[in-house]
Amino acid sequence: MTASFHVPTAIVVAGAMLLLGLGIWVAGRGRRRGFLSTVDRVTYSTLHTASLASRHLADGLTPDAADRAGRHLLTILGASSVAICDTSGLLSWTGPGGDHHGKDAHDHASATRTSGAPTVLGSDVVTCSDPDCPIRAAVTAPLVADERVVGTLTAYAPAASAGLARATGELARWVSAELDVAELGRARTRAMEAELRALRAQISPHFIYNSLGAIASFVRTDPPRARELLLEFADFTRYALRQGGPFTTLAEELRNVERYLVLEQARFGDRLQVSLLIAPEVLPVRIPYLAVQPLVENAVRHGLAAKEGVGHVTITASDQGSEAEITVDDDGVGTSPEAVQQVLDGVSRADSVGLGNVDARLRQVYGDEFGLVVETAVGAGTKVSFRVPKYAPGVHAE
Repeated sequence: MTASFHVPTAIVVAGAMLLLGLGIWVAGRGRRRGFLSTVDRVTYSTLHTASLASRHLADGLTPDAADRAGRHLLTILGASSVAICDTSGLLSWTGPGGDHHGKDAHDHASATRTSGAPTVLGSDVVTCSDPDCPIRAAVTAPLVADERVVGTLTAYAPAASAGLARATGELARWVSAELDVAELGRARTRAMEAELRALRAQISPHFIYNSLGAIASFVRTDPPRARELLLEFADFTRYALRQGGPFTTLAEELRNVERYLVLEQARFGDRLQVSLLIAPEVLPVRIPYLAVQPLVENAVRHGLAAKEGVGHVTITASDQGSEAEITVDDDGVGTSPEAVQQVLDGVSRADSVGLGNVDARLRQVYGDEFGLVVETAVGAGTKVSFRVPKYAPGVHAE
């Protein structure tokens, strides 16, 4: 292949979009020799530009995202200008002609919004009185997210060739896939927020009443102790009802677990024994907020409260290479595995302190392989454990 070989733009774009959709990366075999062909070089350039656009599309179809992504989409298409609209109006115009064509862009895309199919517009529709304007035709393709048309991508050019039509359609399908991913991310966030609201609503009134009762019992007999417990109670409720993000560090979560246990020990006294075995290197690991404390509360309320004599709760956080493992183990009364399975499957609401809630949020964030593992039997205590990756995309403490 000689240097003068001409690669049709539409073919390169369509090929690049197909390669991108299949997850195939084309690169040169050596820095000194460079790319093997013109096709390789153009494909790499297209993929790189698409990756730049995808960063902005991760925010969804917003005016800012459309404006930032539009510059890269125009480079990929090689058209004169690109317009991105949602169902309400023009979000962004990139390239010349926006001052006099921009006002018509939303109307130009009306047929595509209605039919959900690409539309080619000629000079009879895309009119312009400026003889120097490069815009005389347009190709509009639908942007689809969650199986509905949420917007349009329109490429403006001197003429609407078959190559431009194919390229615009392929690019619109790729943008749609990015918007679908963004919508899934937002849906996951909304689901997690709903789960957190539900978990906060499940904070046991009995725990609150019992804690305040325990504090009150120390007011006359041991005022300094009552004051200490009151501060712990305030810090516990402040953390439990905070309005921050869905993630925290393991260190912060364990600190709140300690507050909870201090309050419970004021009520149970020597009947409640606690052991913490924490590897320091996993303390900075980010985990879903309120992922550990409900498990400890479950151990105390359902495992130890009904047990005669002294009960032990052991909390372990260990380093497992690329993962951290957290375990809450009690020697309480235990329960049947079938009852636990019903809770985790959402069939039963018996866990008023959120065992199923924690399991659902872990699976939402990390995948099904990172849900709760529960080992229990009647009279044999309960061990609940879960693993989290030390580093996971999108997981960060606020």
